[in-house]
Amino acid sequence: MAQAEPPVLSLDVLLSALKAAGEPTRLRILALLSHGDLSVKDLTTVLGQSQPRISRHLKLLTEAGLIRRFPEGAWAYYRLADQGEGAELARSLTQRLDRADALIGRDRERLESVLAEHQRAASLYFARNAASWDEVRSLHVDEEDVEAAIRKALGARPFDTLVDLGTGTGRVLQLLADLYQRGIGVDSSQAMLNVARARLAGAEYSR
Repeated sequence: MAQAEPPVLSLDVLLSALKAAGEPTRLRILALLSHGDLSVKDLTTVLGQSQPRISRHLKLLTEAGLIRRFPEGAWAYYRLADQGEGAELARSLTQRLDRADALIGRDRERLESVLAEHQRAASLYFARNAASWDEVRSLHVDEEDVEAAIRKALGARPFDTLVDLGTGTGRVLQLLADLYQRGIGVDSSQAMLNVARARLAGAEYSR
């Protein structure tokens, strides 16, 4: 079976990307972002470094095209680049990292603790709003029927990009994760986006 050729990068682009990634902390950041979107606060907690230092590393990685920054309310999150010349290189570098490496493994354990805290915060948000959730859900048809109808309407064909407007808790992105390469959830509620991010945390949804 023929395999797709990797994208060809110019000398300047390749050198810039390699210089940006060729530093221990920045390579660790790439490894962490391969698991999903993270904020500066998340990264400072996992890596145990100051906010200015982590921000500097993120700036260099962003300028090299290896990661993307996107604002969300008062926060800013980062993820591995999914488009552009540096995207393939970022994926290639993280895929070649030894997951059994002691430092990478320790970062992963700390990241799991951070994600678990996000999950607890999301659960608390649901608990505080349980009454209103139940009231709203009671006004609609059974969720399983709705989800089955959505999948039937879309069929089995894969999508390159799926945009979920008013994503809420991110349930639709979770439901259709096997059908798209890149999912984007949009919502006007920061609280909802926090819940969705917690629900979709993990390598299986980090795209």
